[in-house]
Amino acid sequence: MSMSISSKACQLLLSIITFVFLSGCADPKIGELQKYVAEKKAAPPERIDPLPEIRQIETFLYDEAGRRNPFADMSGERAEAASVAGSGFTPDFNRRKEELEGYPLDSIRMVGTLEQTEASWGLVKTKEGTVHKVKSGNYMGQNHGRILVISEDRIELTEIVQDGSGGYIERQASLALAE
Repeated sequence: MSMSISSKACQLLLSIITFVFLSGCADPKIGELQKYVAEKKAAPPERIDPLPEIRQIETFLYDEAGRRNPFADMSGERAEAASVAGSGFTPDFNRRKEELEGYPLDSIRMVGTLEQTEASWGLVKTKEGTVHKVKSGNYMGQNHGRILVISEDRIELTEIVQDGSGGYIERQASLALAE
């Protein structure tokens, strides 16, 4: 008999605890929410803007008379044009890239120089704030820029850029010491 009384007491206690937990889930502001929903349902519907007018696009009829076929393979033409325009020099594409060649030249700043065992080094800073030590012969910038001269106030380099007709030309560039 004592088992049945304690069993019933446990059931009663469990029921009370469950009721207390579930009553904590009730939201006292539910009335406000129901009132807001009723107001929105009772309000007249808002005006919907009409769809924008669809413009008719003028069609283009391709006439190949005197024009090249836009779908034809041009690899032969491109190679021929490159051989004619590429009479100058080209960058060494097989050369291993240096770390500073991943940055555009205008995002690199010269921050100082360093003299070490009769060698002149330039100190440059990337946009991430990393300072690099460079010397003549190193490459930097995305246009195959090779450092020629490092002076106290500037780093001079030569870049190899495309000339617009499939060839390459050299151009001079420099980084001035940042103030």
